[in-house]
Amino acid sequence: MFDTLYEWFWWDRIWLPVNLTWADLEDREGRVYAKASHLYITVPYAFAFLLIRYLFERWIATPLAVSAGIKQRVHLKAEDNPILELYYTTQCRNPAQADIDGLSKKSSLSVRQVERWFRRRRSQDRPGVLKKFREASWRFVFYLLAFIGGIVALYDKEWFYDTREVWTGFPKQSLLESQYWYYILEMSFYGSLLFSVAFDVKRKDFKEQIVHHLATLTLLSFSWCVNYIRIGTLVMLVHDASDVLLESAKLFNYAKWEKTCQTLFVLFAIVFMVTRLIIYPFWLIHCTWVYPVHHYPAFFGYYFFNVMLVVLLCLHIFWAYLILCMIRKFMFGTLTRDERSDNEEEEEEESSSTEDEGEERHKLGNGSAIDEKEDKNGCFGCLSPPENIYRSKTVY
Repeated sequence: MFDTLYEWFWWDRIWLPVNLTWADLEDREGRVYAKASHLYITVPYAFAFLLIRYLFERWIATPLAVSAGIKQRVHLKAEDNPILELYYTTQCRNPAQADIDGLSKKSSLSVRQVERWFRRRRSQDRPGVLKKFREASWRFVFYLLAFIGGIVALYDKEWFYDTREVWTGFPKQSLLESQYWYYILEMSFYGSLLFSVAFDVKRKDFKEQIVHHLATLTLLSFSWCVNYIRIGTLVMLVHDASDVLLESAKLFNYAKWEKTCQTLFVLFAIVFMVTRLIIYPFWLIHCTWVYPVHHYPAFFGYYFFNVMLVVLLCLHIFWAYLILCMIRKFMFGTLTRDERSDNEEEEEEESSSTEDEGEERHKLGNGSAIDEKEDKNGCFGCLSPPENIYRSKTVY
């Protein structure tokens, strides 16, 4: 049964145009072709990326963050309460009012104390600025190196300047060493992002990011197997161009270089719109939709590949809408957080932390109130207002 499924999966008519078989993609006459077996190496490489990322964040990103004045924010810790902890971990992190009333009776705490406990417990799980800075640093370094590597690999290729050349001689297009490493490293990187998704900062567009990574890996794998490598390299390059600016804008925002962050964000928005809403659909998708049928009849793989490209385009439109919302708020001075990717609870948590900290001051000193002047100048100066009080406008 396994052999039958294997044969059906690799049936020529699914993957290749009419009159072409896998025998046409066997190495001969000095030509070397990409093979599905080559993709196995991306799994250990993905884990290698995770190791490199760990070392990079520990020995490079963290000292860089410290030098930029970024410190790990210490949240007020929720008191140990087995009843509330069990509900938090097994039921819901943000209970409804009726559930809060029930938990209040079970735990012998007031409703206000239960609400405060859940705020602080959620705050404990929220990633700090230092963690976000480390993640953005890693992605910035990779996207920058990948973009530079893509330019080096493509600048002297005919199809970089004329997309019609993508299909010249197809499928007998020999695999170049630069294309091999460009593909393998990009796929390994996106594989590492999938492996680390449970540990990374969970953002508002979490589901869209998962769809993006899966669609990207599917596209790259399919294009590798059927020798659509030329168009694949162009797609990767277009995506990396704006990602470099996005991650750099985040870095300067975390470091509170507001003007630099705003400038980079404007550049990112322009590059994103140009590359992903103009070049990507009107050059690259046009190249994969119109030109191939001039060389061979449409087949299943042709439709599959173009559908996956359209899926990515839909994600681009979704993110473009959020970017435009950010630009609107940016222009009118009302932008206080990232509309694209901030944690869903961030705004609620930051606004509630002020109340928690104010209540904590009254608990210090065996219940006696702490004088405001003493609090600011003494050992309790760490109980300062949350970070968003000092930020009139931020991008991320």
